[in-house]
Order: sequence, then C-alpha cells, then structure tokens
Amino acid sequence: MKIKFLSVMLLAMGILVSTSVKAEKKDKKDKKESYVFTDIKRLPTTSVKDQHRSGTCWSFSGLSFIESEMMRMGKPEVDLSEMFVVYNCYSDKSVIDVRMHGKFNFGGGGAFHDVTYVMKNYGIVPEQVYQGLNYGEEGHTHGELDVVLDDYVDAVIKNKNRKLTPVWHDGFDGILDSYLGELPKTFDYEGKEYTPKTFAEDFVGLNPDDYIEISSYTHHPFYEKFIIEVPDNWLWDQVYNVPLNEMMDIMEGAINKGYTIGWASDVSEKGFAYRKGVAIVPSKDTKNMSDSEISKWENLSDTEKNEKLFSFEKPGDEKVITQQMRQEAFDNYETTDDHGMHIVGIAKDQKDHKYFIVKNSWGTDNNPYDGYFYASFPFVAYKTMSFMIHKDALSKEMKEKLGL
Repeated sequence: MKIKFLSVMLLAMGILVSTSVKAEKKDKKDKKESYVFTDIKRLPTTSVKDQHRSGTCWSFSGLSFIESEMMRMGKPEVDLSEMFVVYNCYSDKSVIDVRMHGKFNFGGGGAFHDVTYVMKNYGIVPEQVYQGLNYGEEGHTHGELDVVLDDYVDAVIKNKNRKLTPVWHDGFDGILDSYLGELPKTFDYEGKEYTPKTFAEDFVGLNPDDYIEISSYTHHPFYEKFIIEVPDNWLWDQVYNVPLNEMMDIMEGAINKGYTIGWASDVSEKGFAYRKGVAIVPSKDTKNMSDSEISKWENLSDTEKNEKLFSFEKPGDEKVITQQMRQEAFDNYETTDDHGMHIVGIAKDQKDHKYFIVKNSWGTDNNPYDGYFYASFPFVAYKTMSFMIHKDALSKEMKEKLGL
C-alpha cells in the first residue's frame, strides 16, 4: 500500500510539474506574441475624461487638445468645461437650422473648430464652474435632451403662424438652461474674478486663429483650402488639403516637435478594437479569394469571420494605404466622421511598427491602457477625416506651400 501510494504521489507530482512547465511555456508564448508597446515620444496631457452617453466627443477631445496646448506653452494645468462649449454650439446651431428651414444636420455632433469658435466668440470656463449636469445624472446623458431640442426647432420651423415669434430662440436657450444650467456671466477662479471671455483671453491665453485643420482628399486641389463635406461641419469650416504622404509627415513631425493633435477619425472599422487597445488595418482581405474559399467563407458566422480576418493578439502585417484607397472609402461612405480624439504621442511595437498614442473620452474602464489606445500608422493614414494642430507645428516648407 505504501509503495502504491508513493507511486501515485510521484505520478501526480510529475503531472503537476509537467502542467506547470506547459503553463509557464504558454505564458511566455502569449507574452511574446501579444502587443508590447514602447513609447517613442509621449506629450503631456490632462486626465482622461468620460463623455458618457452623449455625442460630444468633439468637445471632450477638442478641449483636451487645448489643455495640452496650454501645458506646452508653460501655462497651468486646467480642466475646461465641455458643456460650456456644447451649450453655445447647440444655441447657435439652432439659429442656422431654422434659417435653413430644417434642411440641416441638427444634433449633438460637432468638430474641433467648434471649440476654437466658442473660445473666440464666447470664451471658456473651468469645469468646476460649469459642469452641465442639471438633470439628475452623474454622467452626461443626452438622449432626452437631443430629442427635445430637435423637436423644438422642428416645431418652430413648421408652426402654422407663417412667421417666427421674436422669442423662439429664448425658449430654445431656456431648454438648455434647464438641462445644462444657465451659463455663468462672471465667476471666481483661484482668487480672481473672470468672465468667460476674460478667462479665455487672460488665463487660457491661446489665439484661436493659430489653429488650423488638415486633410487629404483628391476631389479638391492640393495645397488649397476646402469646406470638408461631413454632416457635423455645421460651421462650414475649411481644411487645408495635402497629399497623403505629407499628411502623415505633418502628423508625425508635429508630435516630434512637441505638438499634440486633435484627431477626427472613423472608428466604425472592424480593425478598431478599443477593448484590445489597438486600431489596425490587417492585410487580409475577403475580396481576394478563390470560389472554393468564398463558399467556405460564406458559411462562417460573423464571429468566425472576424476571428479569421482580425487578430488583435499580436502584431501582424497591415495594408499599404494609398491616396486612392482613402478617396474611395470617403466617397463610398466607408469613412465617416465618427469620433473625435486626441493624439498625444508615438510608440512602436516589438516588430518596430509605429503607432500614434491616442487619448480617448470613454473613461478608463473596458480598456487595457486606462483610456488610451494605439492606432497604427496605416489606420491613421486610411481613416483620418481631418486633424487640428497649431500652425507652428508645420515645417517652413509646408507653411509656404499652404500660404501661411
């Protein structure tokens, strides 16, 4: 019995040791194959915020960009109010919608130039002065607000009086007052009294006219400005148009010179995996298959298709992005103005592939990098709608090309 027991124990220990060695080898293999990022350059920025259930990414990322600009210029770190910007944009947007008889993309979306527009025309305030949470929620939850505002302007436009009352816009702002709170006329901050305008001028101290937007499409001439045709461009703002290779050079050069980037991109692609912390453009393509491969492919579930097309467990080959690919994706509505984010650095993986470090506005949960993710250079080349930078981030040669 003792001998038998000893044999069983030795056998069990052998199994345990074998299992332990296999597990250790598997852990090492997984660690080796997973993404390992090394920062090349990471620029200062404020903490990650959460837009929660609101379509206001443009305000969160735009102000994150402005906050980093202040830090770059040696100014104090500050948390600026996203909802101050949202209130003013919604208010002005309603006037345009009514003037255009409702033939307008009225809603909560926006763009980076909306932030500089508000700063220039209305100023800005700190978050602690205006949080925009006047409706019993801890996070920004705009489902009801967006519908109420849309229905209000629709009723004004379609009213049976055949003319507008002089108070319709006061009523619209009254709704914003109820949900977001009345805008402050004056406030105290760090022992000094400000108005929103004087706070923008004296404390923030940035010139909104120093910021430009850049894109890269062939349906307009290069090195000229054009009104980018996206629904949320309600101000009909213009962007500078440059070839794709120069667009990427500008973005990489800006980071290397110490300038962060306000980045408008499409995140509806299957290669965008925020929960994995990466955005990529894998080289695999379902279009290049034989008839037998296609028949097998069509029998797979959506989950199986995604697993075969996209592997987010380790770096792999990505598509080489061309100017034509960018244009076709834009023309076919495959690239849309989904999301505004803030690029704050450059990193590389263990295969020396380069990525932009992106600060998001979805909080710090459900993501391995505390609210940041890594967008590959091919992804940024393919899916960038436009981006905002300080004009001094441009090289002397590029300024001359753009007439700046």
